[in-house]
Amino acid sequence: MIRDRGRIKWTSMMLPEHVKLLRDWAKEDTYEQKREMDEQKLEYMNEILSEAMEFQKSITLTHYRGKNYELVIGSIHYWDELGQKLHIVDRFGEIHRISIDAIADARLTDE
Repeated sequence: MIRDRGRIKWTSMMLPEHVKLLRDWAKEDTYEQKREMDEQKLEYMNEILSEAMEFQKSITLTHYRGKNYELVIGSIHYWDELGQKLHIVDRFGEIHRISIDAIADARLTDE
């Protein structure tokens, strides 16, 4: 039976700089590209955000941050028109400031 140890057998022959570069390269594979939005999707998200602000409804936002998409669930506390950011308070009382350009999806949540 062949007992292959995979990457372990090769790391002893590699320089630490090479090992670091390989780890960074593997990490970069998990990055996601920011998707462009069409007009229909933007109009739909505008309606959802307006309804959530007017009636203080809970909302689920997917936004692009740090080369990945993140999910925030909470209510819209404030709209900063000058900075073009939404201030969202999540269920734990933490405030998230999300740029309007970074929002990929908006949905009302049922609570």
